Amino acid sequence: MQTLIVRFVRDESGATAIEYGLIIAGLSGAIIGVVNAIGPKVLAQFNQVNGLNK
Repeated sequence: MQTLIVRFVRDESGATAIEYGLIIAGLSGAIIGVVNAIGPKVLAQFNQVNGLNK
C-alpha cells in the first residue's frame, strides 16, 4: 500500500495536460478581451462603409 501511495505522489504524467489547459484558458481569455475591446470599432467601420455604398 505504501509503494502505491509513493508511486502516485511521484507520478507527474497529468501535470503537462493541466499546464496546457491553463495556457489555453489564458489565451482564450486574452482573445475574448481583445475582441470585446475592438469589436465596436470594427462594427462602426463596417456601418460607415455600408452607408457609403447606398
